[in-house]
Amino acid sequence: MRFEAVIFDLDGTLADTLEDIADAMNRVLRREGLPGYDYAAFRYLIGKGMRNLVTQALPAERRSDETIERCLAELLADYSEHFLVKTRLYGGVAELLTGLRAAGVRLAVLSNKVDELTRGIVDGLTDPGTFAVVMGARSGVPLKPDPSAALLVAAELGTPPGDVAYVGDSGVDMRTATAAGMLPVGASWGFRTRDELVENGARAVLDQPRDLLALRL
Repeated sequence: MRFEAVIFDLDGTLADTLEDIADAMNRVLRREGLPGYDYAAFRYLIGKGMRNLVTQALPAERRSDETIERCLAELLADYSEHFLVKTRLYGGVAELLTGLRAAGVRLAVLSNKVDELTRGIVDGLTDPGTFAVVMGARSGVPLKPDPSAALLVAAELGTPPGDVAYVGDSGVDMRTATAAGMLPVGASWGFRTRDELVENGARAVLDQPRDLLALRL
């Protein structure tokens, strides 16, 4: 399982962002006069983009286009001010990134989170220059599991898709990697289960970040 570059998912893979996202969404729901959710529920609401999060968090009878758009704008405004309150890199991730760079592996981040917020979190948690490419959701580019964004990142890295490992914590990530012709590697410490990763095509599932270094040997 040799690879020359790694594309990482962000939420649930590099960083534990769950509580900041949940807190922001719950504040929006409360302003709408609606009950919030506990943190555990957000493990299955996060990962398909902010609009999907808002849509799924709202009760079915409140999912009008107007309400979704209003709540999405409120969520983006709130989260933009609070995205690094509780968010941290997972243990061992910093050491993994250092080890991969020392081995000459090119690194990138690809998230379904809004591009500006993706960059803000990466800049806030990692050293400048750690990643050659950082890409979040952009207008005109389909969200994962469509492989378009992953292929764009690989092209920017200058690495053929077959030489790229895609590391993520969800079935969406594994399907993205497979569709892009990349090596699907699951992160079992994230928001979803090992079973979900395997069922969606993971060729390997990591128990801890440093296992990716051994996978390359």
